[in-house]
Amino acid sequence: MIKNRIKEYRARFNMKQEELAARVGVRRETIGNLEKGRYNPSLVLAWNIAQVFGVTIEEIFTVENDDGAE
Repeated sequence: MIKNRIKEYRARFNMKQEELAARVGVRRETIGNLEKGRYNPSLVLAWNIAQVFGVTIEEIFTVENDDGAE
């Protein structure tokens, strides 16, 4: 399972879902679904999101095994 910190980073940057969506070229619903864990991003989308916040992909997205270990 892929976990993410998108909501946390949006809060740090005082950014709404709509703004992030526009900057990475997706719909607001996609950002909402990512934040809720309903959707896993493509590598390109993950990279674009990381670029908006000026961090690496790994700082936003982590992969957890079924047992909860990263």
